[in-house]
Amino acid sequence: MDSFQSSFPRPARAMVDAMQAAAAVDPARAVAFSGAPGANSHRAALEMAAGCLPLPCFSFEDAIDAVKAGRAGAAAIPVENSQHGRVADIHFLLPESGLAIVAEHFLRINHALMAIGDGPFDAAYSHPQALGQSRKFLRKRGIVPLSYADTAGAAAYVAERGEPGIAAIAPPEAAELYGLRIVEHDVEDAADNTTRFLLLANEALDHTQLDDETAVTTFVFEVKNIPAALYKALGGFATNGVNMTKLESYQTGASFSATMFYADIIGAPGQPAVDRALEELAFHCKELRMLGTYRQERARG
Repeated sequence: MDSFQSSFPRPARAMVDAMQAAAAVDPARAVAFSGAPGANSHRAALEMAAGCLPLPCFSFEDAIDAVKAGRAGAAAIPVENSQHGRVADIHFLLPESGLAIVAEHFLRINHALMAIGDGPFDAAYSHPQALGQSRKFLRKRGIVPLSYADTAGAAAYVAERGEPGIAAIAPPEAAELYGLRIVEHDVEDAADNTTRFLLLANEALDHTQLDDETAVTTFVFEVKNIPAALYKALGGFATNGVNMTKLESYQTGASFSATMFYADIIGAPGQPAVDRALEELAFHCKELRMLGTYRQERARG
């Protein structure tokens, strides 16, 4: 067994082996995701690409590499959650991946507390996002949150350890897959807990095929280091009536002098207003990198 396979807890490995073998037969149909079988990303892959062959990978980087290496046709990657904000590192991984965003999907997230017994529990394992989404639940019960690579992997890990004092927070399906008892359902702190996923592929969509549909365009940029550069760079979207629905900043390098911005707008290149706004943005930028144009699944605002 190679090191990649052995990264998964033992109760998950047989399922991982079978799913990877199926994907290897028809890589074009495979959709890579980060986590063990039963993770939220597993469900997102199935909902985004009906009839796909889900390909479990241990990390976001592994899922992206599977697409780049031709072992999968696409990757389903979570980027932000309604409760806990953006997924860590994703803004760095997307631009560096060389892949294009071809679809988005909003997944309602339900988590359950699961274990080999009924408790009480000293600690609960899960992905940091899921722990953050259940922060009040855990604090109220005095359960210590402990990070794991993914939610379903945490369930498999708890099953592997077989200790009565530990639990996992994971999708309910994971309890059935790994032989755990669901102690409590719906442990997320908000009833509308939702995660936005992006589908990444080697080839970008032809945005001319989206003319009759509302499109989202995602890009990253770095403005010139001069006063009011960001204000001027964004002015073109206002004057051209282009709706910017997301703008987030993140630092690059250790000098803290270079700030990248991650943005979503409604519209597609080729539309006159969008082209004018992007042209003005580029004039004020040191770098502008398009990440993809794709169909809007959920209306903004």
